[in-house]
This record gives sequence, C-alpha cells and structure tokens, in this order.
Amino acid sequence: MTIENVEDKVAEARPAGSAPPAARGPLDRIADQWPVLAFLACAAMLGAAHAFETFGKLAPCLLCLKQREVYWVTGAVALAAAVLTRTAWADRVRRPLILLIGLGFLYGAGLATYHAGAEWKWWPGPAACAAGGAASADDLVAMLKGAKIAAPSCDKAVWIFLGLSMAGWNAVISLGLAIASFFAGLRPQTSPKAA
Repeated sequence: MTIENVEDKVAEARPAGSAPPAARGPLDRIADQWPVLAFLACAAMLGAAHAFETFGKLAPCLLCLKQREVYWVTGAVALAAAVLTRTAWADRVRRPLILLIGLGFLYGAGLATYHAGAEWKWWPGPAACAAGGAASADDLVAMLKGAKIAAPSCDKAVWIFLGLSMAGWNAVISLGLAIASFFAGLRPQTSPKAA
C-alpha cells in the first residue's frame, strides 16, 4: 500500500464537511479553546493585581478597582461560554458569547487607557480619585473603628515597568485579549461536523 492509498482511505473515512487535520493550524486550535483561555487570562490578571496589592503593598485606587471589576465580569462570561460551548447550544451561543468577551476586554482596555492617561496628566481623572493617600493595613483597622482614610490617588503611577504603569500594561494586555477574542469569534467555523 502506498502513501497516496493511505491518504485516500483516511479522506474516505473522514465525515463529510470536516477539514483535514493538517488544514487546522495552531491559531484555529487556540480559537476553538478561546473561552477557556479568556477565563484563564482573566484569572491571571486578577491574580497579578491581588499579588501586587498583597505582596507589593500597592493599594488599589478607584480606577484600579473598576478595572478589576471588568475582569470579574468578563471572566464570568468566559466561564459561561466555556460551559455552554460544550452543550447542544454550542452553535448558537459560541459566537455571541466570544464577541461579548471581546467587548468586555475592549471596555477594559478603554478604562485602563483612561487611567493611564490620568496618570500621565493627559486628562483629569475622576474627582473621587483625587484623594492622594495610600491605604495601609493600619489605615484599614482605623477605618473599621470609624476613622476616615484617604484613598490612593488615580493620577499617580506607583509602579512603572519599561515606561508603562500597571494601568498602561493593563491597556496593552486588554487590547490584545480583545483582538484575540474578535479573531476567535469572527473566524469561520472549522470544527468537524457529522454528515
């Protein structure tokens, strides 16, 4: 039996309408698993934010907390998409949910860009963010006893790496995740279907 005969036998055994395995590249495989990957990305970003807060002693400002909320909501949508794309409704819900994930990341990129712009003094941050203090564990204990503490200011970058603050890096990462989501949601379906 020759190689051509084996390829013919494999092609005959493949369900009608399915793509040959070699036609599916790594980007297709990533797009197929995008809801799970998006959920893991949200969890990683939230974990990093909490690590900076806990171990780096960098208290979050109001805009930092809002950026975390975006990851919580987008992560919940990604988890729902990961579950629902493995059900009988997969063909109906896959694309809308992945595009919704993309919109969540895009909103997060916009919010992070707004925060980074306030840090660079390109525009003013929200009035609620102008307090200017830094919260510590002692401040939290005092707050529980009724004292008022000043929240960290949104217009001061407390950590910069390669010229970008945490908000700047969040904008870049969120934009990349949004682009990946839109790619995964808008690409043609390549998953094999039975005849």
